Order: sequence, then C-alpha cells, then structure tokens
Amino acid sequence: MGDIKAIEKAVAALPADKLAEFRLWFAEFDGAAWDGQIERDAGSGKLDGLAAEALAD
Repeated sequence: MGDIKAIEKAVAALPADKLAEFRLWFAEFDGAAWDGQIERDAGSGKLDGLAAEALAD
C-alpha cells in the first residue's frame, strides 16, 4: 500500500504539463488493459450469456 501512496504523491507533485503527459499515457495504458480483459473474457466464454441475451432482444 505504501507504493500507491508514493505514486499518488508523485502524481500530485507533477507540474501541469507533466500531469497532462501522464494522463495521456495512463488513458492509453488503462484502455489497453481494458481491451485485454474484454478479449480474455470473450475468449473464455464469460460474455456468451450477454451476447445471447442481446441477440434475443
């Protein structure tokens, strides 16, 4: 948990231009993580029930 607090402090201390750069990087990082999770869930069949429900509607 100490690592997270250190990261929070480091981010809070960033100047505006570096914070903007970090935000862009994190948005891309987070999007890639989300895409990977969706791919894993789709590949494992976790989303099959939702897909069937959507097609039935």
